[in-house]
Formats: sequence, structure tokens, C-alpha cells
Amino acid sequence: MINIGKRNKLAVSRLVDFGAYLDAGEGKEILLPKRYIESPLNPGDIVDVFVYTDSEDRPVATTETPAACAGEFAFLDVVAVTKVGAFLDWGLTKDLLVPYSEQKSRMVVGGRYLVYVYVDNASGRVVASAKVEKHIGNVIADYTRGQKISALIFDRNDAGYRCIVDNLHFGILYLDEVFRQLAKGDRVDAYVRQIRPDGKIDLMLGGRADVRTASVARCIEQALKAAGGSLAVSDKSDPEEIKAAFQCSKKDFKKAVGHLLKEGKITLSPDKTALFAVK
Repeated sequence: MINIGKRNKLAVSRLVDFGAYLDAGEGKEILLPKRYIESPLNPGDIVDVFVYTDSEDRPVATTETPAACAGEFAFLDVVAVTKVGAFLDWGLTKDLLVPYSEQKSRMVVGGRYLVYVYVDNASGRVVASAKVEKHIGNVIADYTRGQKISALIFDRNDAGYRCIVDNLHFGILYLDEVFRQLAKGDRVDAYVRQIRPDGKIDLMLGGRADVRTASVARCIEQALKAAGGSLAVSDKSDPEEIKAAFQCSKKDFKKAVGHLLKEGKITLSPDKTALFAVK
């Protein structure tokens, strides 16, 4: 059984002049066109392909990698607008259709939009929708505190960066806990702080406190080495200065400094305003 709109590992059933037919199960085959075959194939070989539908709605395979598979979100560029809808560049030879019924407002060529990729039940085609809200938060979030997730940044407001968590849930990274620049379309590893009663997820970038401390400590050691063994920064420094230098909070910086002092890897200047590496 093949999964349209997904990557599939399929066996070569036979070779033809114009490509290779892959075993799709239940006595069916899918063509992998010759232009996608980079090295010789033999019957029985297993190939990793993405399966979608061609212009005649027949399943076809490609070794190209799309920007998003069915069930995933991505920011994609509009390359054409026709009477049936807008077409997006998603990394395949055949562009991805967003029907007019799935657009929030009329898409324009050159615009970049957040869309959800899915398989249309009626036609069996892989299409996209810009009405992303109806595809998020439809299952109960089941995470533990500190669990690692994948987050797609899709918006920023006064509170923080709004995210799509694991292509399933709404999440947020609060501005006062983000110490590096993020932009729409960025995918980041984040960690669950808590699941709110409304099902949305509060996120953090650094994970557990001990992990954050170890990470900042490594950054301090690397910075000291690059600077020749001394830095005019300490836990007396302004929080913004620390944020700019190490992309962390002053609290995490102080913990990391304490950790390095305890291990005897650094010392403080007499007035405690500078760090020195122990040689």
C-alpha cells in the first residue's frame, strides 16, 4: 500500500526505456521516470521516492524532495495564478495547487504564504490550503515537560513567536526567553514548558536548566579561547550585553560562570568585572 503525498520505500518490479516501474502492492505499479534515476537500477532494488499524482491524476514517483509532505506546513512561494487557483514552488517539477476555496485571500505571484499540504479526498491529488487554522489543534497535545519538539515559526506578536508544533499544535516562544533572532519560516528545536488548558503549548528553546548551563558554559570557554583568554564581561554585566554575547539570559549566564569557577576553568578579575581562562 502506497502513501500518496509521502515518501515511500518501494521495490523495482521492472525496467523500461523511459524509467522503472515500482511495486505499489495489490498488483499495481508506479512509474519512476528515467530523468529521476541517477544510478543503474535492477529489479528488486529498493528506492526511496516521493509519490504524488501527475497531470492525469495517476500516481507517479520522484526522487526529488518536496519542501513539505502531506500533513506538514511550510512557507512557499507562488509562481503562477490560473483560473483554478495558485501554484506554489515546493521543490518538485510539478507545482503545488492551492484552490481558490483554500485561500484566505487571493494569492499573488511572488507572494510567500504559510500553507498546509494534504491529499484531497475527492480527487486524490496532493494540494495545499492557506486556511491553516483548521488543520491545527485537532488532536489532544500529549507531551511531558522538557520534551523536545520541532517548531515552525509562523508569526510574532507582543508576547512572542507563534509556532506550529510537530505539524499538529499551536505553541509560543515568549520574547523575554528568546535570545537570538528568529523569523517566519524558521524551524527550530524547542522544548515543552507546559500545556495550557486551551491546548496551546508554552515552549522554551534551551531545554532543561542543566542542559542550558552546560551549553552556555561551552560558549564561554570558546569565547575566552577566541579572545586570547580574557573577556570584559561577567555576571555584573548588563543583561542585554550578556544576551548579545551568548544568546542567553543573565540567570543562565551566572549559573554557567559558577559552574566553570567550580571546575577551576576560569577566574574572575579582582573587581569581578571580567573573566579569565585558567591556563
